[in-house]
Amino acid sequence: MAGSAAAPPRLALALAALAALVAVKYYRDAEAARRQELALKSLGNEGLFLFSSLDTNNDLYLSPEEFKPIAEKLTGVAPIPEFEEEETPDPSGETLSVVAKFQPLVMETMTKSKDGFLGISHVALSGLRNWTAPAAPMSVLLARQFKAFLPPKNKLDLGDPWWIIPSELNIFTGYLSNNRFYPPPPKGKEVIIHKLLSMFHPRPFVKTRFAPQGAVACIQASSSFYYTIAFRIHAEFQLNEPPDFPFWFSPGQFTGHIVLSKDSSHVREFKLFVPNNRSLNVDMEWLYGASESSSMEVDIGYLPQMELESTGPSIPAVIHDENGNVIDSRDPSGEPIQFVFEEITWQQEIPWEEAAQKLEISYLPFTEAFERAKAEKKLVHSILLWGALDDHPSVLLPLPGSGRTLRETVLESSPILALLNESFISSWSLVKELEELQSNRENEFYSKLADLHLEKYNFPVEMIICLPNGTVIHHINANYFLDITSMKPEDVESSIFSFSTNFEDPSTATYLQFLKEGLQRAKPYLQT
Repeated sequence: MAGSAAAPPRLALALAALAALVAVKYYRDAEAARRQELALKSLGNEGLFLFSSLDTNNDLYLSPEEFKPIAEKLTGVAPIPEFEEEETPDPSGETLSVVAKFQPLVMETMTKSKDGFLGISHVALSGLRNWTAPAAPMSVLLARQFKAFLPPKNKLDLGDPWWIIPSELNIFTGYLSNNRFYPPPPKGKEVIIHKLLSMFHPRPFVKTRFAPQGAVACIQASSSFYYTIAFRIHAEFQLNEPPDFPFWFSPGQFTGHIVLSKDSSHVREFKLFVPNNRSLNVDMEWLYGASESSSMEVDIGYLPQMELESTGPSIPAVIHDENGNVIDSRDPSGEPIQFVFEEITWQQEIPWEEAAQKLEISYLPFTEAFERAKAEKKLVHSILLWGALDDHPSVLLPLPGSGRTLRETVLESSPILALLNESFISSWSLVKELEELQSNRENEFYSKLADLHLEKYNFPVEMIICLPNGTVIHHINANYFLDITSMKPEDVESSIFSFSTNFEDPSTATYLQFLKEGLQRAKPYLQT
């Protein structure tokens, strides 16, 4: 009887505890909703987007670490970056032979070539014209130096990307100076990237002036002792030296893979290259003065080949016999000793295309974007260019002095990326590609999509928002975009592209408004 009498109080206590937990959760949810509402009221939609991009733990408070990008921008003082302590590789370890293959830029693909480079001094292009071969056709590197490509302990899943060299650019930090000739000394994981790129040209900049910046990687395959790592690197080269003015050569991207042991003692294979599957793949900019305010020329072109590849697996620099004695690396006939390597059995693997896609910001091919938009009931955010984009889907506006306006701010800003990921399927295309699609009558739907886009296109770049059926509901030309974002807020007549009063640059605020206006115009169509 005593046991049964005690049961109800225990049950009552359990129910009371459960009720208390529910009440606490309800209170916390209500409090979070209230704070979210207050934040929205105080900051507005655009301001809250910006705040949320800094509030990495979503607690609606900015810690000193989260506030750091703003502090660095306002004070102009950045803390000295912390680098991992560099290990001194064992000189008796394995070495990897790497060869460089390079075919110079096809000058006829530059737009300035159409008028015979009229008005462009021969000196300005001298560094480009003289770069006809790799600086070092072959190099021998220590296998241990490739340790920089190994994943951190929390990134061991296939396709889970991590930064080899983190990007340090955002809408607060701005961009790095154009008026430079010599790269800063590389540190930490930058060292091996710098050594590899120096095989092409003696002045590689591992950290680009504008976004996209850095190097990112993911595991493509894994075995008991080896990884295949897919990687993507953004870097650029300075082709001129004083007394000439700077000339920047920026390939769209470097991509590639490395197969190396998990302790980095052995590299089975390595390849790095600039993709050449598009008609234009390099951005070039050169100054006509010695200051940041000097006028700048911008052009694009096609680079047929720029690649590095290992000649074979890494091999021991010093060979020992079974007693530990150093022996000759050549057999009695004088031929190098041949090494036999075990075949790698991969336990986990994803296709190369999937691994490469994990390293991309998801801007889909033109036709695929519309198929995805239809399936997900989203709008298509499309960027149509006259000439070329680098292989990274950020827009290059070919206008002197403002060639990177969209790249350096708008399409790399957190508020824009947040809205694009939430409500749009994004794509970018070349005019030439859509003209070919337009004339191909084998697929009338795709031909019509291209036709609707080209109807709205004006030189040099058109940003377009459309329905999954191709109907264009909003668009803005790059020239107009630049004009209105360079005006004072009080001079902008159109309420459609009004400026934000929050802490945003005019370009980001205007593009955000453009996207939101597109969403508003699409409501009647999306609700049917």
